Amino acid sequence: MTQFTPRVFSGIKPSGGLTLGNYLGAIKRFVDMQGTDFETMYCVVDLHAITVWQDPAELRDATREVAAGFLASGIDPEKSTLFNQSQVPAHAELGWLFSCVARVGWMNRMTQFKDKAGSGAEKVSLGLYAYPALMAADILLYHATHVPVGEDQKQHVELTRDIANKFNHDFKVDFFPETNPVIEGPATRVMNLRDGTKKMSKSGESDMERINMTDTADLIAKKFKKAKTDPEPLPETLDGLSTRPEAKNLVDIYAGLSGQTSEQVIAEYAGAGWGRFKPALADLAVEKLAPISSEMARYMDDKAEIDRILARGAEKARAIADPILKQTKEIIGFVQ
Repeated sequence: MTQFTPRVFSGIKPSGGLTLGNYLGAIKRFVDMQGTDFETMYCVVDLHAITVWQDPAELRDATREVAAGFLASGIDPEKSTLFNQSQVPAHAELGWLFSCVARVGWMNRMTQFKDKAGSGAEKVSLGLYAYPALMAADILLYHATHVPVGEDQKQHVELTRDIANKFNHDFKVDFFPETNPVIEGPATRVMNLRDGTKKMSKSGESDMERINMTDTADLIAKKFKKAKTDPEPLPETLDGLSTRPEAKNLVDIYAGLSGQTSEQVIAEYAGAGWGRFKPALADLAVEKLAPISSEMARYMDDKAEIDRILARGAEKARAIADPILKQTKEIIGFVQ
């Protein structure tokens, strides 16, 4: 059986700005995986952004902002490959090849498409329907073995494994690895500060329901202090939060920011009222996030440097991707 290089791949879509959910659910874990036993590759997935209409100038700014967020949070271009997807044409090419491997029934089971399309499914782009095949290509183009994702993306990594297995079976090869989703930590799914049953979103109606990675220290503190809670104090055990979504969300966020488990946070604050816990959470969030916000602003003042970093990363990515795509085409039977 083929031994694949331990390699991590993950990406973030440049649309609407980065939130605390992106940081705790993804970027913080990306940083933690640097310098471990994996080769780490992180991508601004701008091809995925255009599945819905994007203003060109805003797309460029959003792409640079996500890159700035990666860099400000601690992604080191010397330790990780950081690039934007559209600078590596092999993503789109392998995406098409995988759209010929994936089955329509598989796509019909993707819950995120149903959530995003809603009742207007007939009017959305074909790209929005088919993008899980491109996501599989993003991962398998680098023979990635591990993908750190939030719980809501687990289904797409499972689809990636289905596509890899079908390709290997159809062509009687052991070419693409079975990729493993990495879902760990207390805040892999950060929820809305005004409604703990909904995911924190870049596109929510009110800015007060999310923490933006560009928020100032004062605004971060204000949002946490005004976050929705309930009248009860924090319980003695984590089980006591099972029917209290807003309370659980704030405890999970505290755990994610502090590097503790949610159980450890409950042990520390058992019986505490929100008048004690929310100011402590606000102070912690400002301590952890305000320096990142300031560093993001510094990077955004030098867009040429961001572009240089992304271009260098794309060159490194192409050096891995192009040979894998070439071998894929040889296996399929294309004349080259």
